[in-house]
Amino acid sequence: MAETVVSFALRQVFQILTEETNLLGGIHKDFLEIRDELESIQAFLKDADRRAADEANTNDGIRTWVKQVREASFRIEDVIDEYLRVIHVVQVQHLGCGSLICKITSLISTAISRHQVATEIQDIKLSLSAIKERSERYKFQVSQEQPSSSSTRGIEESRWHDPRMGSLFIEETEIVGFEFPRDELVGWLLKGTKERTVISVVGMGGLGKTTLAKHVFDSEKVKRHFDCRACVTVSQSYTVRGLMIDMIKQFCRETKDPLPQMLQEMDEKSLISELRQYLEHKRYLIFFDDVWHEDFCDQVEFAMPNNNKSSRIIITTRVMHVAEFFKKSFLVHVHNLQLLPPDKAWQLFCKKAFRFELDGQCPAELEAMSNEIVRKCKGLPLAIVAIGGLFSTKSKTVLEWQKVSQNLNLEWHRNAHLTSLTKILSLSYDDLPYYLKPCILYFGIYPEDYSINHNRLTRQWIAEGFVESDGRRTLEQVADEYLSELIYRSLVQISAVGFGGRVKGCQVHDLLHEVIIRKMKDLSFCHFVHEGDESATSRTTRRLSVDTRSNNVSKSSNNEHICAIHAFGKEGLLELFVGQLSSKSRLKVLDLEGTSLNYVPSNLGNLFHLRYISIRNTKVRVLPKSIGQLQNLETLDIRDTLVHVLPSEINKLKRLQHLLAFHRNYEAEYSVLGFTTGVLMKKGIKNLTSLQNLYYVEVDHGGIDLIQEMRMLRQFRKLGLRRVRREYGNAICASVVEMKHLESLNITAIGEDEIIDLNSISSLPQLRRLKLQTRLEKMPNWMSKLDYLVKIRLALSNLKDDPLRSLESLPNLLNLSLWDNSYAGEILHFRSGGFSKLKELDFSRLNRLNSILIDEGALLSLEYFKLNKIPRLMKLSPGIKDLANLKTLDFLDMPTDFIESIDPENGQDYWIINHVPLVFIRRWIGPRFNDFEVRTIHSSSKES
Repeated sequence: MAETVVSFALRQVFQILTEETNLLGGIHKDFLEIRDELESIQAFLKDADRRAADEANTNDGIRTWVKQVREASFRIEDVIDEYLRVIHVVQVQHLGCGSLICKITSLISTAISRHQVATEIQDIKLSLSAIKERSERYKFQVSQEQPSSSSTRGIEESRWHDPRMGSLFIEETEIVGFEFPRDELVGWLLKGTKERTVISVVGMGGLGKTTLAKHVFDSEKVKRHFDCRACVTVSQSYTVRGLMIDMIKQFCRETKDPLPQMLQEMDEKSLISELRQYLEHKRYLIFFDDVWHEDFCDQVEFAMPNNNKSSRIIITTRVMHVAEFFKKSFLVHVHNLQLLPPDKAWQLFCKKAFRFELDGQCPAELEAMSNEIVRKCKGLPLAIVAIGGLFSTKSKTVLEWQKVSQNLNLEWHRNAHLTSLTKILSLSYDDLPYYLKPCILYFGIYPEDYSINHNRLTRQWIAEGFVESDGRRTLEQVADEYLSELIYRSLVQISAVGFGGRVKGCQVHDLLHEVIIRKMKDLSFCHFVHEGDESATSRTTRRLSVDTRSNNVSKSSNNEHICAIHAFGKEGLLELFVGQLSSKSRLKVLDLEGTSLNYVPSNLGNLFHLRYISIRNTKVRVLPKSIGQLQNLETLDIRDTLVHVLPSEINKLKRLQHLLAFHRNYEAEYSVLGFTTGVLMKKGIKNLTSLQNLYYVEVDHGGIDLIQEMRMLRQFRKLGLRRVRREYGNAICASVVEMKHLESLNITAIGEDEIIDLNSISSLPQLRRLKLQTRLEKMPNWMSKLDYLVKIRLALSNLKDDPLRSLESLPNLLNLSLWDNSYAGEILHFRSGGFSKLKELDFSRLNRLNSILIDEGALLSLEYFKLNKIPRLMKLSPGIKDLANLKTLDFLDMPTDFIESIDPENGQDYWIINHVPLVFIRRWIGPRFNDFEVRTIHSSSKES
C-alpha cells in the first residue's frame, strides 16, 4: 500500500506544481525536491510492499521502513492541503481589503500558518532523505512491469505453502453443489464444434473453480474422449518456458512417449514448435489453472494448434478480462461459477464438520448454531470447508461451539484452519494495480453485507482523489471503469442492477470484508468508532467509520488529518460532532446519509477541503449560508430531507457538479404531481458552471429568468424541472438545446391541464432518459429521432393519436411507460417489428384505454409488462401468448372482470398467460404508497 500512497502523494505534488503557479517564495523548489525523492523511492516500493506483507518475513525493519514511507507521504498530502487552505485565507482576506494597511494586516495574521507550512516542508525533505538512505540496506528490487516473472516470489514461495494446491486433489465424494456446472462443462468438452475451444471458469477466490475444473478434467468420460491431456498450474508467478516444459512432460508421461532430447535446453521458440508438432494430429485437452494476466492468451496461443479435432482448453481465473481476451483467437465458453445455495452449503458443512462421527449428521442441539455459522459463509465453498474443518476438531457440545462461534472473527487470522482462506482471498487484493487498492479498501468503511449505491461510491472515490484523469474521459467515466475492473476481478459483487443493465448497487463478500478490514487497520486507512471502543485515532488515521451508537462519536472529530467521515445508524448527537470539526480539517468526504441529523451546524463552511457531503434521508430542514464558502464542493446530496429552499450562497460553488435535491412522499397514495417535490433556487444559478446533475428544481419560483440562466450551464448530464408553467416552454427549449451532453431530462408541469410546447427543441443527440409529465398538444417531432433513448415516460400528455407510432422505431428503447392519461384514446396497437429491443412496458392509470393489440412479431424482447389501474380494460391481448421472453406480468388494482378472466381455475383467458413464469396480482390497501396485498400465480399454476 506504500506504493499507492506514494503515487497519490506524487500526483498531488505534480498538481500543485502545475496549477499553483504563484507558490510562496522557495516552496516551488522544495516541492520539486520532494517530487524527485519520491520518484526515486517509488521505483522499488512494489518489492518493499510485497516483503512487508509477507508474514513469513521476520525482518521487522522492512515493515518499519514501509510504514515510514507511508507516513511521510501522508505528511506531504497534509502539508499541501494546509498550504492551499492558507493561500485561500490570504486571497479571501485580500478581496475584502482596499488599503495597503489592511493587506499587510492580512499577511501578518497568516504569517504563523505560513511559517508552519514552510517548517513542515523542510522537515519532510529531511525525512525523505533519511528514508532513501535506509532503503539501501534492504536491497530492494526495482519494479518490473511484466508480471509473469517468477523471480519476485521465489524466496516467498520457498517458505509459504500455497493453500490452493489442495483443490487439485479433492476426492469426488467430498464435492458438493457442482452438479449443474459439472454437466455444463462436460457438455462443452465432449460436444459441439470441432474447432479449438476455450472453456473458462470464472469467479472469486474460494468458489471452487479449481475443484470443479479438476473434477471434470479427471472424469473417465473426459479421459476417454481425448488423446492426451495436461494440467498446468499458472498462478501469479510463472515463466512461459516453464509451463511449456511441464506440458510436454505431462503429454509424454500420459501417452508413454519418450521426452524430446535436450528439452531443458530448448528456448521458447523451440518449445512452441515441439508442442505444435506433438499436438498437430491429436485431440488434446489442456487445463490452465489459476490464470491472472490478460496477456496469458498471447503467451500460449501458438503452442496449441487449431487442428479441427475438437481439442479443448480449460482455464480457471478470477479475472473476467482473462477469459474475454481469449475471444480474439479462440471460440470461448464462459461459466460464471456462483455461490452455493443454502441447502448445498448446509450439506457441505455437515460433510466437513461431522465427517467421521454422528453419521455425518448435525445433532439437533447444534443445528441452530450451525445454521448461523453456514449463513455467515454466504455460500463460499472454501469458507464452509475451512470452518467446517475447524469445528470438526471441537467437541460436539453447545458450550464449545458457542465459544468458537462467538470468537470467529478473531480466528480468521490466527487459526491454522482459517488462515489459508484469508491468504487465498488476499491474493486478489495483492494482485491489484496501485490505483485500485484504495478503491477496494473503501468497501471496508461500510458495514458488513451493506449494498453501496454505485454513484455514491464512485463520487466518494473522486472526492478522495483516487481517480486519475486520463485527459480523454470524465472522472466519472474513469471511476466507472475502476468499479467494472473490480467486478471483473471477482472482488466486488453486483447487488442491484439498474435500468439497461447498469450496476446500481454493489458489495463485497462478508469474508473478503473481514480481510479488507484487517488491511485497513494495518495501513491506517480507516479507524472504526463503535460501541465499547475506547481506542483513539492517530495522526496517520485518514478516515472514520462511525457507528452512531458509540459514546465516543464526539471525541473522534478532533483529528485534523481525517479526510473522510462516514456515519451509520440513527442514534447519537451528530450535530455536536459536526460542529466540532476544525477549520483546519482536511475533510473531503462527509457522509451522514440515513442518520439522525436534525440540522447542519452554521460553521460547515469552515471545511475548506470538503468535496462531498451527503445528508440524504435525514431530518435537516435548512442549509446554513456558510455553505457558500465550500469552494471545493463537488457533490451535495440532500435527497429525502426536508430542505425546500436553497440559500442564494449556494450559487457561489463554481466546482459543484452534482446537486441532488428532492423529497418523495411514500406515506400516501401516489399522485403524479404530489409524489415528488423539488427545491427552490435563487437567481445566480448561471455561476454554477461545473454543474452536471441538477434535480429537481421548482422553476415557478425563479420563472423564465432562472430557466434562461440555465442556458449558460453547458455541462449538464441530468436535469429535472418541476412546477413548469405554459409560458416557460420556449425558454426551456432554448436552454436545453445548448446542453450538448444532456443524457436525462425530466419536465413536470405545475398542473394537470398545463400545456407545455416543446416542439422547438431541434435535437438532443445524447439523450438516454426522458420523462415528460405535462399536457402535450401532440408528440414532438424530435422524439422519434432520439437514437440513444433507452427509457421514456409520458404522463398527463392527453395525446389524441396513438403515441406508439412515434416511438416504435427507436433503435435502443428498453423501457416505455405511459402513465396518468398520457393517451386519451381507447386502443394501443403494437405492430409487427416494432419495439424490437423493448424489455419493460408499464401502462398506469389510463382511464380511457379499453384494448391493447399485439401483433405477431411485436415486442420480441419484452420481459416485464405492468398494467396498473386501467378501469376499462377487461381482457388481455391474445398476442401476449407469443411473447416468448416475457418473465413477469404485474397487475395492480385492475378491474374484477379482468382478474377473473386470468384465474388459473376458471379464467377463460388463463391460456394467454400460462407460459409466463411469474404473474403478480396486487391490490392497494393503503395508506402508504407501497402498501399492497399481493397474490402470485406461477406458470406451474401454483398460487401463493
